[in-house]
Amino acid sequence: MDKAPWTRSDALVAVGVAAVDLLGYSLGNSREGLPVSVSGYLLLMLAAVPLLVRRRWPAAVLGAVLLLSAGFNLSEPQLTHFGAVPAVALYSAVRFCLPAVGVAATGGTALATVLTQTHGRALTWPEALSNSVAPALVAVAAVAARRWQQQLEANRRLLAERALAEERRRIARELHDIVAHHITTMQLMAGGARANLDRDSEVVREALVTLESSGRLALREMRQLLGVLRAGDESAPGGGPGTPAAPQAPEAPQPGVGELGRLVEDSVRAGLPTDLRVVGEARPLEPTQGLTVYRIVQEGLTNTRKHAGRARAVVELTYRPDELLVEVRDDGAGGPAAPPPGGVSGQAGYGLLGMRERVALHGGSLTAGPLPAGGYLVCGRLPLETTPTA
Repeated sequence: MDKAPWTRSDALVAVGVAAVDLLGYSLGNSREGLPVSVSGYLLLMLAAVPLLVRRRWPAAVLGAVLLLSAGFNLSEPQLTHFGAVPAVALYSAVRFCLPAVGVAATGGTALATVLTQTHGRALTWPEALSNSVAPALVAVAAVAARRWQQQLEANRRLLAERALAEERRRIARELHDIVAHHITTMQLMAGGARANLDRDSEVVREALVTLESSGRLALREMRQLLGVLRAGDESAPGGGPGTPAAPQAPEAPQPGVGELGRLVEDSVRAGLPTDLRVVGEARPLEPTQGLTVYRIVQEGLTNTRKHAGRARAVVELTYRPDELLVEVRDDGAGGPAAPPPGGVSGQAGYGLLGMRERVALHGGSLTAGPLPAGGYLVCGRLPLETTPTA
C-alpha cells in the first residue's frame, strides 16, 4: 500500500491554521458588526485542505490556496487581512522551491491579496502596505529557515566526516600496534630458531612456541577489530533487509595494565631483557586508559627490539596523586625516527604518532627521545582523577 502523501505534522498544521482563520473571521466580523455565514466557514476550511500536501507540491498548493482565498475574499464581507492559510502556503513555496519561484510566489500572493480585498472600494495606503509587507516578511522567514537548514546539514556532514576520520585513525593505530608488535616478535623468534636449528633443539622449540603464540594473539586481536567493523554491515537476526546488527562483544577483553607482565615475558623470550617496575600504589584505570598504557609499552618495547640492538629495557609505572607516568627506556644504540612537524611521518614515525594521539585523547602528553647517558626513553603522562585515598 502506498504511503500517504502527507504526514501527521502536515495535518496538524492544516488544522491549526484553519482554526486561526476561522477564529479571526468570527471575532473580527462580530466586533465590526459584519455578518458571518456558513459558506464563509466552509471556504476557509476548504482553503486549508491543500496544505496537507504542501511539502510535495508547494507551488501547486499555493495556487490552490490563493484561488480558494480569493473566492472567500470576494464573496464574504470582512476586514482587510492576510490569512494564516496563505501565509503557510507561501512559506512552503519559498522554502521548498527554487529562488525564482519563491520571488514570483511572493509577488503573486501580495497582488492577489490586495486585489481581492477591495470589496468595491479603494484600499487605503496602510491597508495596501500591510497586505504587501506581510507576504514579504513570510518570504524572508522562509529564506532564513532554508539557509539555516542548509547550514545544519553542512555541519552534520562535517561532523560525520570528522567522526569517520577519527575512526580511521583509531583503526590505523590499533592495526599498527598489533601488526608491528606481533610481527616483530615473530620475525625475531623465526631468526632465533633458524640460528639454533642445528645446535639447541630446546631453544628452537621455545622460539617456535613463542612464534605460534604471537601469531595466535595477532590473529585474535585483528579478528576482534574487524568483527566490530563488520557488525554494522550485517543484518540483525529477524530484522528486515539493511537492518544493522547489534555489535557483538569481543571474545576477550581489550588488554590493559594487567597484561603488562605477559608483554614483558614475551619481550624477554624475544631476546630483550626487560624489567617491570611499579612505583606508588597501583590504582584501577578506565578500560581505555589501560589500553593506552598497554599500547605505549607494547610500541616502546617493539621499537627497542627494532632499533636498540643489544640492550636492556625497563618498563616503569609511577602512580602519582593526579597522574600516571608510563616510561619505557633502554640503554641501547638509539630509537625510532621521530615524525617531522606537521604530522607527516615515514614508516618509523607512525608508532610515536599513534602513541601521541592515544595519550592526547585522555588529556595527557608523550615525550620520546635519546637519553644523555645513552639509550632511548618514551614517557607518557596520563591524568588521573584525584581521590581521598590518593
